Amino acid sequence: MSASDVPVQPAATVVCLRDGQDGIEVLLVRRNSKLVFHGGAWVFPGGRVDAADAGSAALFDETAARRAAVRETAEEASLDIDEAALIPLSHWTTPPGMPRRFSTWFFLIGTQRGDVTVDDGEIEAHWWARPGAAIRRRAAGEIELPPPTFVSLTWLAQIETTDEALRAARSQPLERFVPRPVLQPNGVVSLYAGDAGYDATDPERDGPRHRLWMLNAGWRYERHT
Repeated sequence: MSASDVPVQPAATVVCLRDGQDGIEVLLVRRNSKLVFHGGAWVFPGGRVDAADAGSAALFDETAARRAAVRETAEEASLDIDEAALIPLSHWTTPPGMPRRFSTWFFLIGTQRGDVTVDDGEIEAHWWARPGAAIRRRAAGEIELPPPTFVSLTWLAQIETTDEALRAARSQPLERFVPRPVLQPNGVVSLYAGDAGYDATDPERDGPRHRLWMLNAGWRYERHT
C-alpha cells in the first residue's frame, strides 16, 4: 500500500483542564518512545474509535468519538470523565501522504478532581502543564509536541481559567483542520483553511494567514486576517 492509499482511522482525544495556582493547566501524557506513531511525544489522552465505541452509530460520528474519548482517558490517565460534559473543540484530519492517517475529534473538559495514573506501557508519564510552559520546553528541545497539540496549546496559552476556556469553546463554531504541508528550505509550513495560500497550496500568496511554521529555528502558529 502506498502512502497515498493509507485509510483514515477515526480517533478522539481529550483536552483535560484544571485551574492551578498560576492559572490554567492542561493534562499531557508522554507516549512510549518505542511506539511507531508519535513515540516519545507529549499528547492529550486519546486514541482510536473502535466498534464497541460506535455501537449503532457510525465509526466517524461524534457520538462514537465521545465514547472513545471517555474510554481512552480512563485507560491512559485513570480519569473518569462525563461524556455529556465534553465540548467539541476542533477536528483534525491527517493529510494524504502520511504513513498513518486519522480523523480525530478534539474535546475539551474541566477536570478539577481525580488523580492521574498512567499504565507505564503505552503511556510513560503525565504532566499537568501550563500551556506556555509546554510550548517553551518544545522550543528548548526538551519535549516533542505533535502539530495539533502545539496549535491547541497555543490557543490555551491566551486563556487564564478553565471556565474561560470552556465558554470560548462553546461559543465558537467547530474548526476543522485538514493541513496542507509545504516543504521549506529549513523545515515545513502547514497551511490551514482560511489561509490565502491554502486552496493553491502556495504559502507565498498574499492575504490572510492561518498556518503553522515548523522550521529548524522553531515553531510558530500564525493566524491573522
